[in-house]
Amino acid sequence: MRRADRWHVAVVVENVSLGVDTRLRKQVDDLLAAGFRVSVVTMRHPDNEPFRHRDRLRLLEYPAPPEGSGVLGFAREYAVSFGWAAVLLTRLRLRERVDVLQLCQPPDIYFPLAWVMRWAGARVVVDQRDLMPEVLASRGDGGPALLLRLLRHLERRSQRVAHRTVTVNEYLRDRLLQAGATEVDVVRNGPVLRRAAAAVASPAVRGQAAHLLVWAGKMGRQDRVDLVVRLAESLVHQRGRTDCRLVVLGDGECLDELRDLTTRLGLEPWVTFTGWVDEATVFTHLASADLGVDTSLQEEVSPVKAMEYMSFGLPFVCFDLLESRRLAEGAAVLVPAGDLERLTDEVIGLLDDPGRRQRLGDHGRRRVEQELAWERQVPAYVAAVAPDPHLGHAGPARRAGGGAASGRRLRAALRR
Repeated sequence: MRRADRWHVAVVVENVSLGVDTRLRKQVDDLLAAGFRVSVVTMRHPDNEPFRHRDRLRLLEYPAPPEGSGVLGFAREYAVSFGWAAVLLTRLRLRERVDVLQLCQPPDIYFPLAWVMRWAGARVVVDQRDLMPEVLASRGDGGPALLLRLLRHLERRSQRVAHRTVTVNEYLRDRLLQAGATEVDVVRNGPVLRRAAAAVASPAVRGQAAHLLVWAGKMGRQDRVDLVVRLAESLVHQRGRTDCRLVVLGDGECLDELRDLTTRLGLEPWVTFTGWVDEATVFTHLASADLGVDTSLQEEVSPVKAMEYMSFGLPFVCFDLLESRRLAEGAAVLVPAGDLERLTDEVIGLLDDPGRRQRLGDHGRRRVEQELAWERQVPAYVAAVAPDPHLGHAGPARRAGGGAASGRRLRAALRR
């Protein structure tokens, strides 16, 4: 059996850089801790700096392409990224062996490179975070039948080249199996407990408000952050709850529009947009808050923010969608999808009932600690990536988590 420090994992990520991609940062940390050498093809970004000088980690950076807007804009962005990935992977492979190629998807465009690397002896692992047809539909970009068929075609091509796929929930797992994946493991994108535990509440974050509400995440059109602003309008202007402050943490394509909407609605004293902030700042806000909010209407999404809220014992309100319910039932109040009036009612009810907030928060924290935290996902993820068949899963690949047995075999093998 080859020693783990002789295994080389190459990773390709497109839509955000390594330094910004919270899931990939956790994966890279654990691959390095397990003894692998890692190369990451990623767009250049200042937040990559902490990773540029780490032992056994190499960044293959390329200039950030123009950010896509609309079908043609995204096509141009993806074409530029694909070209750079082809050049950088080729150079890498000519210099040394690549044992594993991991594709962080979407977009589902890298399967031609994956076939080449597979023919050259690499194991191909697809880390599927979202589904492009569903994202297109939820953005309201129309979803022409021809484009949807193309996206489904790319999805099938990507899944059929993979030796193994990891994904974030059961909805995606089932869809990927339908698309042709042969082995799929659910590796949830929960927070790292030790980092969450290091955060402490800050009176400065709360300010003078009696109640602090938070929303955290990336602001794509599909995330419906406009409904967060409308919730604030309902609370402040319609229900008179001027004792509340809402902090929106994160950035994305909709940030400027949301700031303009907040100004037009006269909500600036009660709604704050921080822009992009690091994880420590996000966690300080979560530790200081009374209530979290999620307004996504995507049936297939397991919100990372929900797991982060739960790790802090922070109750939250969200719409009653399949994966949100699977994730948060007992830790959140679920309301009918799109019902802003009911959402407002439940926010007010929770703000005025600290005992109920405590019960929901305690349930959520236990669930994260026992099941959802990133530490619970590591054995399944590393075993899925490992190129040696002796380090594979025990039990059917469809099952979530991966089990402790595979993790014990992995750790034992890595010590040899």
